[in-house]
Order: sequence, then C-alpha cells, then structure tokens
Amino acid sequence: MSNLQTAVVRSFRIEAINIVSIELEPVKGEHFESFTAGSHIDLHLPNGLVRSYSLMNSPEQKDVYKLGILLDPNSQGGSAYIHHELSVGQTLTISKPRNNFPLDEGQHHSVLVAGGIGITPIYCMLIRLLALGHSVELIYCARSRIEAAYIPELEALNVKITWHFDEEDNGMPNLASYLAGLDKTAHFYCCGPSSMLESFEATCQKLGYVNHHVEYFQAKQSITPAAQHEYVVELAKSGLTLDVPADTSLLAVIENAGVLVNTACREGICGACTTKVLEGIPDHQDSVLSPKQQAKNDVMMVCVSGCKSKKLVLDL
Repeated sequence: MSNLQTAVVRSFRIEAINIVSIELEPVKGEHFESFTAGSHIDLHLPNGLVRSYSLMNSPEQKDVYKLGILLDPNSQGGSAYIHHELSVGQTLTISKPRNNFPLDEGQHHSVLVAGGIGITPIYCMLIRLLALGHSVELIYCARSRIEAAYIPELEALNVKITWHFDEEDNGMPNLASYLAGLDKTAHFYCCGPSSMLESFEATCQKLGYVNHHVEYFQAKQSITPAAQHEYVVELAKSGLTLDVPADTSLLAVIENAGVLVNTACREGICGACTTKVLEGIPDHQDSVLSPKQQAKNDVMMVCVSGCKSKKLVLDL
C-alpha cells in the first residue's frame, strides 16, 4: 500500500510575521488517515522538494490536516514555495502521518514548552489534553509578540500559559526558572530551535525530570553520514550483500544498488527512512531516536547513520 496520497489546499492564512497556516483536505471520494498528537506529514512540493511539517489541528477532526509553516530565511525552496507560490485549490502529494513525538495521554499532568514555530505540535498536544480533561500547562516563547502565531486561539483556552517574548522580557528565556519547582512525575514536552531543545534537555536532567520529550526540526548535530571504516551491509529482503567503503554513506550505497528507501528530509529528523536492524551495531547520527531508543539498536535512520560493527543486516 502506498504511503502517499493527494490532498487539496482548502485554506491559506497569515498567522504572524513569516508564519502561515494551510489546511488540507482529501480529494473527493477519499479520506485522510487518522493521526495522534505530535504527528507530522511530508509535503511533496511541485518544485521537487519534500518537506516535513507537524499537524496542529485536533486529532478528533476528520479529513483535515492543518499545518503552521515558518518562512525560513535560509529556505532552499521549501517554505519559500509554500509562502509565495502555494494557492487555495492546488493539489499536493502528501505522506500519511508519522509520529516521532508521541504524547502520553495517560499522565496526570503535562508541561508543554514551545519555541517559535515549535508551537505547532505543541498546540495539537494541548488541545488533545484539554479534550481529554487532563491537567496541562503551556510555556510559549518567541522573539516578539508579533512573531508568535495563534495567540488569540491560545488565550481563548482555559489553560495556564506562561508567555515569554525576548523583546519584552530582556532576552532569551531562562528555562531553569520557568521549569523549576514543578512536579517531577509530570511529563515535559518541548519543540523549538535546536539551542532551546538542548537547553531544555539539560535543564530537565538537572532538575530530575526524567519524563522529558523533544522533537527536533533541525539536525541537532553536524551530520556525518559517511562511513568511518569499511563494512558490509546485507539487505535481507532484497537478497543483496553490499560493501560500504570508508567515506561513503550507507544510503548512497543502498540507492546505487537500486533498492528504494523511503526518504524525505535526508537529515535524520523526519523518521521517514526508519529501518529495522536485524544484526550489527548502527552508528546513530539522527535527531529522531532518544538515547534510550538508540541504545536498543533495533532500528536506525539510514539517511544519516552508519555502522560501528563490521557487518550490518537491515530489513530492506
């Protein structure tokens, strides 16, 4: 079954400086797959680029996917195309939802932290928890009030919100002060710029908040997908055994052998290329798996990761 389907742009709306929302609906006679809070989809844009964006509407809504998209000043044609070329009524190829940032819906209290456009998956989590009647609070940080999207919608909710705007609050947020003194058994979620996520993770560890979760939308480290040593990769389903030379990426070797790999970001942040590891020790270079998940060595992101052992067997 294909992971792709066609969607129609139902609405296009400016939300803040350099942030727009688009709503997608299925073509007539078809339906969208349901999703859970924290999910994202890939947009296959007409200019040939594939970009991943979080779903921000309620999972209870059927046949609607809503995305909030920031115009990246360094855009290579993804967000720039969406902001300047996309129009209502246009059709797009999209992926089905994937979730690398799942919400634990069974917890007594959740703390949600958003930085800038990181509000999109956090917004979805917030309205989901409120719909379930669960205890939740939000910390929303942005450089300025006019660059923060969805303020009116958030203010209309019956929920505790801590606002931080760099222009009004004398600089960047001090997460240690915002997070100090909270229930250590709560679950903490954060999505935002890489620097904020790194600060959030360090702060949670210092405060003893073991139940903390993050989603990166930029690689959290410089990607070094090339092999540091020569190794062999066996593709179990394809029946191929391939040599991966030093200084060559695993993905390049697999694709050069004619084996199709589902990819989108090719930076280790979207999870599209998640592949089961049947044997061997991966050299994880992704920003999707948590350290605990990486330690299991049962899956890997083949777009950026390599191998620490002499042989790797993959379910491809």
